Amino acid sequence: MELPLVVGVDGSESSLVAVDWAVDEAARRDVPLRLVYASLWQRYEGAALQDSLERPAEQVMAENTVAVAAERARRRNPEVKTTTEVLAEDAVHALLNEGRNATALVTGSRGRGELSGLLLGSVSLAVAGRAHCPVVVVRGDAAGLEGAHERILLGAGEPTTSGEAVRFAFREAEARGCVLDVVRAWRCPAHETADHPLLAGDPAHQHEEQASALLDTLLHDATADHPGVRVRRTTVEGPARKVLLNRSAAADLLVVGAQHRHGQHGLQLGRVGHTLLHHAQCPVAIVPQHV
Repeated sequence: MELPLVVGVDGSESSLVAVDWAVDEAARRDVPLRLVYASLWQRYEGAALQDSLERPAEQVMAENTVAVAAERARRRNPEVKTTTEVLAEDAVHALLNEGRNATALVTGSRGRGELSGLLLGSVSLAVAGRAHCPVVVVRGDAAGLEGAHERILLGAGEPTTSGEAVRFAFREAEARGCVLDVVRAWRCPAHETADHPLLAGDPAHQHEEQASALLDTLLHDATADHPGVRVRRTTVEGPARKVLLNRSAAADLLVVGAQHRHGQHGLQLGRVGHTLLHHAQCPVAIVPQHV
């Protein structure tokens, strides 16, 4: 049986947008949808009401929240099998546990009650930085959320961090029947000039060739496994976070990898991952590479 797509819901507008996105994704992937509300309401209200027949107000709100989200999902696509769960746990801990048996975790960009000026909610950032499965933070403009660009953008990192991200991006492009844009950013350090005594030829050209060779290596197996996916590969000079951020405006999903070392807590998101999670103009998928 296919593992579900798990969505963290909390009643915020951001989480409802994430539900919409996840319903469409579950239909494309032909997987069930699981809507999860998690809160420590039991710790704060349970003890005071343990002898009462009344249910805690937070529990009632939680049940109403998942019911509203489930009805929204059913209205968007009644063919997607949807289940709900209310957990009396810390939201981050609960979602990380759910992610151990999920195709992917999906969150909104900001949670209920968080400051409107925040670029990314604390729960979303923590989950994206620690999950063992892919995490999609749903953000961006209407065109990207609706898949109007018909383009998946893959930020090609190092082989140690990008293998799973490459496979995820190819599967996504195949499911959507759209173009996969693969971008590798490269830099030419200022001290590497043509008159450097240890360098021969054009240093910039050499860096560009190295970036192109890396793409050959990264894409070789996935291209053979998904021959129907249209791939456009590009090497671009500049900081990766700026290159990908600019291109996210014309993408429906931006996919990047992150390294997850055995025995360590959390992923190594780095500056690129953090920048994209906070500022990308389309949903962002963080795909862990376990090493």
